[in-house]
Amino acid sequence: MTKKQSFRIEQDSLGDVKVPKKALWGAQTQRAIENFPISGIKFKFPFGRSFIKALGAIKYSAASANHDLGLMTAKKANAIKASAKMVMVGDFDDHFPLDVFQTGSGTSTNMNANEVIANLATEKLGQDVNANDDVNMSQSSNDTIPTAICMSALFDMDEFLFPGLDLLIEEVEKKAKNLQGQIKTGRTHMMDAMPLDFHQELMGWSAQLKSCKTSLTTATKRMMQLPQGGTAIGTGVNSHKGFPKAFCQTMEKVSGFKVKPTPNFFQGLSSQDNSAELSSAVKNLALVLMKISNDLRLMNSGPLTGLSDIELEALQPGSSIMPGKVNPVIPEAVSMACADVIGNDVSISVAVQSGNFQLNVMLPLIAYNLLKSINLMGNAMPLLAKKCIKTFKVNTKNVEENLNRNPILVTALNSRIGYKKAAEIAKKAYKEKRPIIDVAEEMTTIERKELESLLDPKNLTKPYF
Repeated sequence: MTKKQSFRIEQDSLGDVKVPKKALWGAQTQRAIENFPISGIKFKFPFGRSFIKALGAIKYSAASANHDLGLMTAKKANAIKASAKMVMVGDFDDHFPLDVFQTGSGTSTNMNANEVIANLATEKLGQDVNANDDVNMSQSSNDTIPTAICMSALFDMDEFLFPGLDLLIEEVEKKAKNLQGQIKTGRTHMMDAMPLDFHQELMGWSAQLKSCKTSLTTATKRMMQLPQGGTAIGTGVNSHKGFPKAFCQTMEKVSGFKVKPTPNFFQGLSSQDNSAELSSAVKNLALVLMKISNDLRLMNSGPLTGLSDIELEALQPGSSIMPGKVNPVIPEAVSMACADVIGNDVSISVAVQSGNFQLNVMLPLIAYNLLKSINLMGNAMPLLAKKCIKTFKVNTKNVEENLNRNPILVTALNSRIGYKKAAEIAKKAYKEKRPIIDVAEEMTTIERKELESLLDPKNLTKPYF
């Protein structure tokens, strides 16, 4: 028999609401709990904890700004700040029960934060602290939630994505350096092509990742322009004209990011162009990680009937029925995470165009999917770095055998004998399964010693001129 839950009665503008007695939230949060039982997905670990942290930081910074501008007493501001700080660090995450799929402005989650902090501050101060009039002073959900998207993205980019990306770049470049001089068969159209150095191949990956970092850095900087102070539609009604600057000064101290007011509050509230830009940059990173993961899977394929250029670390049995089978599980897992990020970007793109007149009305969806993408990539890259790039071994014997019998090496003779003659040599070598140098010696007048130099795979990894 379940224990009967006790309730208290709270009021809002629509009337009385029964709220669980021990809950720190109030009437508006309770209505949202009842109105939106859609997914069970909440702003919490692992994809959304930073959003609650951001709301705590916003309420802290707002109380500080309101006090500095003479709108709030020091005692009340300090009580709100102390309570908001506890929300920031996660002491009351269980009191944020709302579904991500809710009112498009995120008003329910903003009021959830206001009510929790108001109840905590009331207890600290010993007098009533109002969720709307005090905790939400100089704010609207319409500027608070866009600001929370910016701040939560900044938190997670700094804590997860950039460190993961830096680690991956570092491991790729270390591996490239260790493998310098190891020549392999290149492939275009999935077919044998000219040779290249493992170092060259991996530094290509590094260049892709560094290009992604440049785009991500640019998009992240844009998130430092905060729309807090625009209030309901961008005009700043019910907010002191000095509030945006005072707010950002405190937020910089609280967060460590050099934030500043957005140049245009109407853009900050009605659009989510910044989120679209960051999401696109994260998606592009996902595309690069999929390319790297697929290269690793294909190079590892076999070991007897595939390419077998490399051997990935064996991490777990690969089959429930085939003994001894080992699969490339990390590249597969990373590719699935990347696929999810691509889907998140599509969802964000649809949501971003929902900026109807002066407000975007899919803000919670944008927040959740953006944070999910950032966290997925931030978590996936260290795995790829430590359990694939760092640990894979080159199957030297197989690589060299494939290289030496690659007829495409005949490309190096084009300038001496012409494309047509070179093609004839390649076809004969393919058909007879013979080394290209032997066939070339038979079908040309070039001396063996010179052929050895011309067809040396190591020489073919560098430009002639």
